[in-house]
Amino acid sequence: MIRINPVSGAGPLTQAMATAASGMSSQAVRMRVAAENIANAASTAAVPGGDPYRRKLLTFGRMVDRGTGAQLVRMDNIRPDPRDFRTQFDPAHPAADEQGYVKLPNVDPLIEQADLRSAGRSYEASIAVMQQARALYGKTLDILRA
Repeated sequence: MIRINPVSGAGPLTQAMATAASGMSSQAVRMRVAAENIANAASTAAVPGGDPYRRKLLTFGRMVDRGTGAQLVRMDNIRPDPRDFRTQFDPAHPAADEQGYVKLPNVDPLIEQADLRSAGRSYEASIAVMQQARALYGKTLDILRA
């Protein structure tokens, strides 16, 4: 027996689809931020002694959709990673400070690639949930028609 949420009129399949859709949206943002971090892994400052690109971090939270009663994933914010920059001795570099050191971004491409893969797998899992919910909708309609 399918139970309908009396407040919203939404059933568990609608809630599952809403949750999966919010997960897909959140993972898409996560992939975009990881790709941006990878793209800027070698971006140094434009001026001598300046700061290079700073890695971006995402935080997620959850909320309840008032329309469906579904638990949703939401992005809280994108913030800079507070870790220190790496330094490299290269006095010929245009961004080198007075001592000849260049600040390099605090981005580790291997960590970003792992995060990108993890986000991709989570996105695919949300797609599978959506497909399963659609299939269950179809079967429910078939049963009701009979």
